[in-house]
Amino acid sequence: MTLSIWIIPGLILLILLTATYKRVPTYERFVEGGKEGIELAISLLPFLIGMMVSIAVFRASGAMEAIITIFEPVTALIGMPKELLPLAFIRPLSGTAALGMTSELIKTYGPDSFIGNLASTMQGSTDTTFYVITVYFGAVGIKKMGDALKVGLLADLVGIIASIIIVTIVFG
Repeated sequence: MTLSIWIIPGLILLILLTATYKRVPTYERFVEGGKEGIELAISLLPFLIGMMVSIAVFRASGAMEAIITIFEPVTALIGMPKELLPLAFIRPLSGTAALGMTSELIKTYGPDSFIGNLASTMQGSTDTTFYVITVYFGAVGIKKMGDALKVGLLADLVGIIASIIIVTIVFG
């Protein structure tokens, strides 16, 4: 327990001592890194704003509810409660929205319920694919992201299916 408290400060100290030994101007490099971080954050703003507006339009338009209605028979077939469909669809779009949905599901059904366990497992087994692609690919100027999007969404689907199987076996 005590070791874990000191690992990060010790690592920082080791980096500073190594940099000092190699005569690297550590403070100047730190300031340069901070400046680059602020520039990166500012350059990412248009991508983040565009993504957040798209998510808001998607939800407000009723498209989410229409898609859930279409996929409800499929989820019944694979043993996924329909209450988890919005989480499955919003998770690749927004981590914050998905966390809010997971919290609401746990609050409604309980942390030890099948839905609570499955929502938690899905939250940890999938990623914010659209966010990752939008922000990181946009930051480095990659324009062609079709294959990465397909693979990312396939990985999310596999994570959802694996979550259903594992939670059913362990808690079913």
